[in-house]
Amino acid sequence: MTQPRSASIVQTRLPMARDTAPIRGSEYAVLLRRVRQAGLLDRRVRAYGVRSAITAAVYFGGWAALVAIGDSWWALAPAPVLAAVFSQIAFLGHDAGHRQIFGTRRANYIYGVIAGNLAIGLSIGWWTSNHNRHHAHPNTEGADPDVSGILAHSGERAATGKGWRRFIFRYQAWLFFPLLLLEAGSLHFSSVRAVVKWPLRHRFWEGALLAAHAAGYLATVFLVLSPVKALVFIAVQQGLFGFYMGCTFAPNHKGMEVFEEGEDPDFLRRQVLSSRNVRPSVLTDTAMGGLNYQIEHHLFPSMPRPSLRYARPIVMDFCAERGLPYAETSLLDSYAQALKHLDAVGHHAQ
Repeated sequence: MTQPRSASIVQTRLPMARDTAPIRGSEYAVLLRRVRQAGLLDRRVRAYGVRSAITAAVYFGGWAALVAIGDSWWALAPAPVLAAVFSQIAFLGHDAGHRQIFGTRRANYIYGVIAGNLAIGLSIGWWTSNHNRHHAHPNTEGADPDVSGILAHSGERAATGKGWRRFIFRYQAWLFFPLLLLEAGSLHFSSVRAVVKWPLRHRFWEGALLAAHAAGYLATVFLVLSPVKALVFIAVQQGLFGFYMGCTFAPNHKGMEVFEEGEDPDFLRRQVLSSRNVRPSVLTDTAMGGLNYQIEHHLFPSMPRPSLRYARPIVMDFCAERGLPYAETSLLDSYAQALKHLDAVGHHAQ
């Protein structure tokens, strides 16, 4: 497949914190040159246009099905569909946040607030800020927000748990999947809190679009369904939305190397050693929104999703040349590894 070949190193670095930019002449620079020469950093606007159109059709189709079914328990049938399409929209918002879709910051941001704030009720401004810190310091204690949440990723952190935190840390492997049912609520809460308290650049518009989403979502559900059915629909749809999102995130870093605060490996090793790929297929690539190419995504955050599969063999060969471990496994094995790690860490919570 022939790829266009215009991309700048600035685009590749944008989603990273300033102090994590790779050093020119480093091993990473060699890999970056190979990827750029293959044209894999070029925008893929047409591919994103097709994906966006299909996703939007399913989104509006799901809501139309709810309205058409009316006040019946059969109205729960569109809830899993809407949960899945909410996740697919979140993946598109993720890509826009990394500036994978368009060549300008403004265009990606507009796409992001429409997909995130308006369509599914998640703040793109909050997500981008939070997620960029994760990319800058993946699996790093005290720096990566994804390892300082409700679960413990290192024995040292698990040992500090007190009260209810100690209970969760101790049994986190068993609680992991049930807790995912609450993930959507956590994401919505974090979005609202950020709009209220964080100095977001476009706070007014972010807040207005979050409010518009909430008003439209609740009005549709409660106008179509009786109060009890409406509450059950929301619980099912939002619970499955969070569960789906959590299941796509679980394989990425859990059970991979965790760096201590202040530990500073070079950029290439920091990203590769802390990430795990899930073996690709058409179904896996679609279901996981391209996040199964986690190593390539962390090395090249602004690389368009459709190009990640072409970067994979280049990165695999490069890691083999350097004797650098490249972790890739099946989806089920990735969950097994993640749960085994969480269970081992949990034993430190006494």
